[in-house]
Amino acid sequence: MSDARWVFGYGSLMWRPGFPYAERAAATLHGRRRAFCIYSVHHRGTYERPGLVLGLAPGGATRGMAYRIAEPDWAQVHAYLMEREQPTETYVEATRPVRLADGRRVDCLVFLSDVRHPQWAGALSLGRQAELIAGATGLSGRNLDYLRDLVAHLREMGVRDQAMETLLGLVEGKG
Repeated sequence: MSDARWVFGYGSLMWRPGFPYAERAAATLHGRRRAFCIYSVHHRGTYERPGLVLGLAPGGATRGMAYRIAEPDWAQVHAYLMEREQPTETYVEATRPVRLADGRRVDCLVFLSDVRHPQWAGALSLGRQAELIAGATGLSGRNLDYLRDLVAHLREMGVRDQAMETLLGLVEGKG
């Protein structure tokens, strides 16, 4: 598909891409795992009261969505993604191979967690993640709503992520 580029979504891009696409397919990225590993001071928290957002931490595999972008739309989509995903430059833009549900392999634009960035939270305990998520709100709303949306959309995709479901139970128990 030389006339198109692909984008991999593993968080809100799965259910709210916000850009035009020519094709959408379930996909798996190997070598990275979905994790609440980035302090959010913009979308789901503030500098005074940080929340947590998802990142692609090293190790494991992540099921998400891949979007094929027609070449004429690429510049606009890329600019949109940079504004949406990089307000504090906590991610490293990279290209990685993913396997689509139908078996095809495609190279996708992915935003990997920058483990050297000051907002890198690393491997926090589920209890600490719950504390941060429970009371945080940012420009895009409550951190709890982001977690609820994630778990609901993973379930719709047939993905049962035990860590995310346990985290949601812990956060809701703090309400």
